[in-house]
Amino acid sequence: MARFAKLGLSSKVEKIYLVDDSIAINEKAGIEYLQKLFNNYPFWKQSFTDGTRKNPAGKGMIYDDDRDAFRAKYGPYSSWVLNETNCQWEAPVAKPDDGKIYNWNEETTTWDLVEK
Repeated sequence: MARFAKLGLSSKVEKIYLVDDSIAINEKAGIEYLQKLFNNYPFWKQSFTDGTRKNPAGKGMIYDDDRDAFRAKYGPYSSWVLNETNCQWEAPVAKPDDGKIYNWNEETTTWDLVEK
């Protein structure tokens, strides 16, 4: 099954629709099928799970035309930056990789160890 994102205002993903592969033999064919099904609604993009368009589409995400990618519109914190390669929001400081649990502290822009 091919996955297609219905895009609304500001290219926000409103809903994901599945189209049989026999109909959606390519993106154009899938979009044409959905346009007929939904009274010529024009804004659709195919979503993939293989890294094409960086991330699979999800409701509430946006389609970023400049990057040809689905991504979250904003990062979880104001200090986080968009990684241009994978279109994921990342902390400005790498999370420690020592097997312990950390939470992001936006006030200090550091990772705080979670004490048990």
